[in-house]
Amino acid sequence: MEVGALVIIFALVVLFAFLGLGAWVTAKAVGAAKRGVDRTLTQARRTVEDTTLKAKSFGQVGVTAALAQLRLDLRTSMRATQAALYQGVQADASLKESIALFERLSRHGHELDDELKRLEQEPDRKRTAERLPGLRERTAKITESADSLRWAARDRARQFADEDLAALSAQIEVESGALRDWSRESVDDLAAAAAEWDAGAGRPAPGAAAPGAAREAGRGRPASAGAREAAGRPALDASGPKTAHPWQKKAPRPEAAS
Repeated sequence: MEVGALVIIFALVVLFAFLGLGAWVTAKAVGAAKRGVDRTLTQARRTVEDTTLKAKSFGQVGVTAALAQLRLDLRTSMRATQAALYQGVQADASLKESIALFERLSRHGHELDDELKRLEQEPDRKRTAERLPGLRERTAKITESADSLRWAARDRARQFADEDLAALSAQIEVESGALRDWSRESVDDLAAAAAEWDAGAGRPAPGAAAPGAAREAGRGRPASAGAREAAGRPALDASGPKTAHPWQKKAPRPEAAS
């Protein structure tokens, strides 16, 4: 009975574990889908707003067109800088400080964009027109700062790429020179080196006379037949007398044959 209860408890624990895992996977999937939908909606809303601003800046005149153009310039500059910094930090960690500065700049940009958006709905066009010079100045400061960060990040990335390319080109030139060096020592140099090595090892070079024969020739007498035979005999003479080893069987004695 106790064994059956343990089996039931174990089965329930496994079932609850599977249910919990399934709920967690479902929640993660729902969250990822929701984030994807939010990103899609955000991009669609931005596209619609940008299109509307372009239409207002080109199709209208006066305060409305000026406000639309300021918003369009501000959004375009900030968006391009954000993309450049967040893409560049993946290869250059030193851009994290630049991103922190950009986040502070983005707060001012959002405040200005919200203000420009409210002024588009402002019915008092005269007062809005009086504020346009200050709004242009604020927009110029923010966009110039954003452009400065963006171009600095791009110049830094290009400098690193140029340095890496220069180092790579130098390595390729060295490797190309090594591959083209196919010259080898001449056969005469190799033969001379072999002769010197043989002389240093105490062995006569191929084709050279034996020391005894050389001395006999130096005295003006021909070398003896034994010397000539010794000089011409190879180092390993198969026809020479064989050495009897102690483990070899001796030939049977004549008494044993009888």
